[in-house]
Amino acid sequence: METQLGKLLAVIACGLVEDKSAVKVDRDEPDENGVVVYHLHVASDDMGRVIGKQGKIAKAIRTVMRAGAGRINEKIMVEID
Repeated sequence: METQLGKLLAVIACGLVEDKSAVKVDRDEPDENGVVVYHLHVASDDMGRVIGKQGKIAKAIRTVMRAGAGRINEKIMVEID
């Protein structure tokens, strides 16, 4: 089941990486606090592009995703694997 937030995360990641075929987004079921964890998988060569210097790009991705989740009253976390 692909959600709109999952699609958003995949589109953001595809814009950053060279190996777009390696981009994969998994979604966990909500935990006891109602938080949904999205796992972003990219090729190991593209990991630096997604994380950025001092984690700035990863932080920006998480901020955009939280904003999108807030619009649909969902609590999320993004993990980059």
